[in-house]
Amino acid sequence: MEEGNHSDVTEFILSGLTDRPELQVPLFVVFLLIYGVTLLGNGGMILLIMIDPRLHTPMYIFFRNLSFCDLCLSLIISPKMLLNFLAESKNISYTACAVQLYLSIVFADAECLSLAVMAYDRYVAICNPLLYAVTMSRQLCNQLVAGVYALGVVNSMIHTCCTFRLSFCSSNIINHFFCDIPPLLVLSCSDTHINKILVFAVTCCIQLISFLTVLLSFIYIISTILKIHSAEGRHKAFSTCTFHLTSVALYFGTLLFIYLRPTSSYSMDTDKVASVFYMLVIPMLNPLIYSLRNTEVKDALRRAMNKLLTKS
Repeated sequence: MEEGNHSDVTEFILSGLTDRPELQVPLFVVFLLIYGVTLLGNGGMILLIMIDPRLHTPMYIFFRNLSFCDLCLSLIISPKMLLNFLAESKNISYTACAVQLYLSIVFADAECLSLAVMAYDRYVAICNPLLYAVTMSRQLCNQLVAGVYALGVVNSMIHTCCTFRLSFCSSNIINHFFCDIPPLLVLSCSDTHINKILVFAVTCCIQLISFLTVLLSFIYIISTILKIHSAEGRHKAFSTCTFHLTSVALYFGTLLFIYLRPTSSYSMDTDKVASVFYMLVIPMLNPLIYSLRNTEVKDALRRAMNKLLTKS
């Protein structure tokens, strides 16, 4: 790694998803729809949870935080991506690239850790229901949310500083639709060995440990549910976990595929598709996953709509 930043590059060019001109407008329309649904779904969910007192429970506090992470990820990535579909110049300044990388890591890590926290919340609710109110106190919920962002900020600071201390003295074309670590390392003419080890190590520490936390939580949850004698009780317990398990499977499956697959199978095009999925598509799907069959959310939405209609 170089001592200090001796880069001759003052800006980067984002190659985007494809260089085929005939696909630019159709892709713009598709991702504009995804962006709109993401903003509406996550923004609406945050507002609904804030205004309805019946949703002021730990599970929905954590879900509100997940929606906030999804909303921020979309705001960080989508506007520039949409602009580049139609713009002739796809440049991004050196500083803007660093900021985009920093913020995307913060909220991607926060989302990952939030899913682990939500799994722990469901574990306590189902496996220790009598102690749930005491264990998952408001103070603990706030501490867990703060811890999620603190870890994200620290990890992002380390990655961003290490990445932008490298020298970029050859091509400035980033083969991606946003500033991410792997395509930036490809452009560097410095020794990136330490950076690659750092990416792998931190992935194991955050993503993999979060995944194992989720996995162990659901092993205990399923074991507890199977011991419930009432079929109705088992169905009710399973229904509270189905949404979270679906979201977890989508997110961690994609993330682990990107960072932990063998180097020999690495492909930037595959990386782009996977990144679209976990950076843009999953944030759009999460509010739908958690609300479509969630009776409490649908009831809260119905009450909110009735209030609006009554006032009008």
